[in-house]
Amino acid sequence: MTLLGHLRTRAHHIIGPVIAATVFAYFAYHAVQGDRGLLAWFKLGQQVEDARLEYDRISTKREGLASRVRLLQPDSLDRDLLEERVRAMLGYVHRDEVVIPAKGVHTGRIDPISVEPAPRPKAHARALRISLERF
Repeated sequence: MTLLGHLRTRAHHIIGPVIAATVFAYFAYHAVQGDRGLLAWFKLGQQVEDARLEYDRISTKREGLASRVRLLQPDSLDRDLLEERVRAMLGYVHRDEVVIPAKGVHTGRIDPISVEPAPRPKAHARALRISLERF
């Protein structure tokens, strides 16, 4: 037998396991790295957990706002909350109160839709002294 014959005989014995190992490596790689592999599954699980935490945070904020809205309903009006909103929105104070604006402190009004303070116009830099006697 010549050298070429030995190589052909050995190639016939080796080609099957090499093809099987290549196919196994291909599927193993895609089982870990593919679009639906283990890493994508772990990443998707983390995204689901993040979405749940965000949902819980938003739900808690929504419940707090809903309870404040219920307190402002005409059938169950809460005077303290109404006074707080009047003070925040219109800048009203009692007659015997003294308002001292601090320099460098943000003194914006509160927007009725959001909880974040809205910027106050520069034309109204002075504090207003208006009575709350009618409430």
